[in-house]
Amino acid sequence: MALPGVAACSAPSSDAVNSQLVHGATGGGLKDSLDPHFPVTIPDIARVRQLYESLYRFTPGYTIEPALAEEITPDADGSSWTIRLRDGVRFHDGRTVHAEDVRASLARMLDPKNPAPFLSELAPLADLQSSRVMDARTFRLALEEPYAILDQMLANYSVGIVPADFDLAHPIGTGPFRFDMFVPGQRSRFLRNDDYWDQQAAFDELVILDFSDDAAKVNALLAGQVQTIDNLPTYLAGAIEQQGSHTLVSETGGWVPFTIRVDVKPFTDVRVRNALRLIADRAQMIDQALGGYGRLANDLYAPFDPAYIGGDVPQREQDIDQAKSLLKAAGAEDLQIELVTSTGVGTGSVEAANLFAQHARKAGVQVRVKKVDPSVFYGDQYLSWVFAQDFWNTRLYLPQAASCAMPKSPYNETHFADEKYIGLVRAAFREMDEERRNTLVQDAQRIEYESGGYLIWAFQNQVDAYGPFITGVEPAREQPVSAFRFNTFRPVERR
Repeated sequence: MALPGVAACSAPSSDAVNSQLVHGATGGGLKDSLDPHFPVTIPDIARVRQLYESLYRFTPGYTIEPALAEEITPDADGSSWTIRLRDGVRFHDGRTVHAEDVRASLARMLDPKNPAPFLSELAPLADLQSSRVMDARTFRLALEEPYAILDQMLANYSVGIVPADFDLAHPIGTGPFRFDMFVPGQRSRFLRNDDYWDQQAAFDELVILDFSDDAAKVNALLAGQVQTIDNLPTYLAGAIEQQGSHTLVSETGGWVPFTIRVDVKPFTDVRVRNALRLIADRAQMIDQALGGYGRLANDLYAPFDPAYIGGDVPQREQDIDQAKSLLKAAGAEDLQIELVTSTGVGTGSVEAANLFAQHARKAGVQVRVKKVDPSVFYGDQYLSWVFAQDFWNTRLYLPQAASCAMPKSPYNETHFADEKYIGLVRAAFREMDEERRNTLVQDAQRIEYESGGYLIWAFQNQVDAYGPFITGVEPAREQPVSAFRFNTFRPVERR
């Protein structure tokens, strides 16, 4: 039965078997990928986490713990790091993971011509010629200069270790599931890795289906065609409980910002950017776009970082008079702008865009909301939109800044390039003393707060859903649906 107010539709067939888990993922498109080091969309991330694993990883509570590596330790000044592998981990084809695979994986990720997005700031510093395989389980990475947060960076889901002879046409990793089938923009299927070193999956197969339509995704869950979905529309949380499914709510550091290109007029003027920040009624957007499943944000990311200053600077609230004053001073009283959004950005994004357009009218700003298909939003124009939205999962501050705020950041969607900010962040990368590093990070945050290109209105409480015959699901701060750790899920016996 379809939910009231949600049109009935037919979801893709799940080819269900008793030992098959089917997940409904939000978004996706023809450019979907299985590349371990270049995931973009939510389905990409869900797939990557099944096939590949990083050297360290984050717990559900978002603390770093060993994964493929037993330990990753720096020398005294942080210019050399020694990686010691866990003993006996095997790839999907049965081969043991060796230090040579670590070397080859890092060489692929640190290729200066095409670095993995999450390591793009590290790539120019890596001295692979001076790096050494010390023995079968030990690799020493040499750097041109200290890099204090390498262990944080190597805990990211998108820096997976692959065989030295890795071939994307036949993707092999160490994850809890191994590759079977993949149709970009539609579906993928994975088989249980019976040699997995950690908790074995209870299901023989995992199928991930792409959904660009929320109604189709939710109705597939209620019909039993999928057992889990990410990014449940929050207004349906109570309704699905009444029909036998369950909501999963996680307090995350995830954020769905408005992205403002600081290099395109009129947004080159910081007064215009800050006017937009003062136009937003953040509390209303949390209440209506997120259904109350969120916490107030203050245009800064990484709330779980020990150096976070979001509560130490004045909380931005809607101030229409001040926004008008800033726009007048900038000569932009009659501002007309286009705001690009998509369901592929995630829960509440389109609703937040429409609410912002309403707020803007109070300040005399005309905002035309342009909703595009996920494949268009994350297509060739992605990172070029002048005023748009995006989604980010939980990260600590410096890894996040490396991804979105530096000149070589792979996802610098605001085109932010403040020289003082860049100097502070680079100094923080090199600073081995945590207290001094935190001071640098706090100074960098103040610059972003005053003149950055993000309007960060909330930190999401991630809302996902799962069916009545699944257990083992638990909240996770990092990513949706228990950080996509499907190997921890277990079937509930049907009576």
